[in-house]
Amino acid sequence: MEKKPTILMNRYELGRILGQGTFAKVYHARNLASNQSVAIKVIDKEKVLRVGMIDQIKREISTMRLVRHPNIVQLHEVMASKSKIYFAMEYVRGGELFARVARGRLKEDAARKYFHQLIGAVDFCHSRGVYHRDLKPENLLVDDNGNLKVSDFGLSALQECQKQDGLLHTTCGTPAYVAPEIINKKGYDGAKADIWSCGVILFVLLAGYLPFHDANLMEMYRKISRGEVKYPNWFSSDLRRFISRLLDPNPNNRITIEKLVEYPWFKKGYKPAVMLAQSHGSNSLKDVQVAFSTDHKDNEANKVEQPDSPLKPTSLNAFDIISHSKGFDLSGLFGNDQGQKATNSRFMTQKPASAIVSKLEQIAETERFMVKKQDGLVKLQGSKEGRKGQLAIDAEIFEVTPAFYVVEVKKSAGDTLEYERFCNKGLRPSLGDICWSSQSEEKFPSLSESSN
Repeated sequence: MEKKPTILMNRYELGRILGQGTFAKVYHARNLASNQSVAIKVIDKEKVLRVGMIDQIKREISTMRLVRHPNIVQLHEVMASKSKIYFAMEYVRGGELFARVARGRLKEDAARKYFHQLIGAVDFCHSRGVYHRDLKPENLLVDDNGNLKVSDFGLSALQECQKQDGLLHTTCGTPAYVAPEIINKKGYDGAKADIWSCGVILFVLLAGYLPFHDANLMEMYRKISRGEVKYPNWFSSDLRRFISRLLDPNPNNRITIEKLVEYPWFKKGYKPAVMLAQSHGSNSLKDVQVAFSTDHKDNEANKVEQPDSPLKPTSLNAFDIISHSKGFDLSGLFGNDQGQKATNSRFMTQKPASAIVSKLEQIAETERFMVKKQDGLVKLQGSKEGRKGQLAIDAEIFEVTPAFYVVEVKKSAGDTLEYERFCNKGLRPSLGDICWSSQSEEKFPSLSESSN
């Protein structure tokens, strides 16, 4: 008899096994609706609960939702049953980059191309506050077109994991690729530690062997701590200088990505990746809830979006009005300012809330933003992917009197320069015809910058 195919969640047909570890197996699968090949990572929920890996799985989900980039394996969706968690991910047919290196060292141009793509992906991760912490050729996949894809964010850390000293303290990673500051069990900068791993990877691609290797683990750690590298004779002097900047044992002297991309060896043939469009909003919170939910009856149900509720502006009392005044700004007494300023813009108008919302919707349509309205808040979500992700803007409408409104606009996600450009070229000019101003002010004086 012909074996009946295994159907997962009425959405995927499971195929051959691609790999397995202690807590998970990865299968090739087919999306029944689109016929698209995917990789399904099946995690044993009981095992991860037993060894206390819940936070790691949650972090992996949140991280993969944050880093949508052409050179990073994409997470399509998360599903769960009573005993299993399923990650439906992009299927990368070409396998591990490690397998290619195992057949022999790469030519310089080929290694440089992979390194370009690796640095582009790592830089994007860092811009989203994500540090991989386990970069190695085994975690770099190659697709049908020969493009690199960074995978396995199981040991990644988010910026929020940093302690009060602004550093990470968890010792993790693969010994041969780990930075000396991690080995020495000191607090470390996740970005600088990832750069070290990238340096080891580049050496391996070009040499065909590890820069720091010894049968005695402690001796290998000693070499890593001192940055003792013996370069093969086919490495040019320019390449040796470049790698030595990546493998500087002092993290304070190690080259940054900003300087790395300007280095002559790196710049040769460099073409930044064309960023992927991202769907509106993030499902990471929903995915985490699905993965660890105890009620699995509704896991296959499609969530129906509720229509936007009528927008009701927030009323301002006397203290609110005083606190919005520049001369009486008391936010410094209560805010937790860590040196990161959230740029705010405010304007005043005598137009009703409906007119304000209508104007914001017009601006959103012109600038290709998506709009969501609720409880006095208009959320604008950009469609373009910037260096720090998609630009997202919140516009909150406050009712001072029935004939007087204050609108506060602030960046909730994305790059500050992109936000300022949007305010200067899109927002300010478009709001000029409804903005309230006094005789002593210029036409658009009230959209002034302040820090929260």
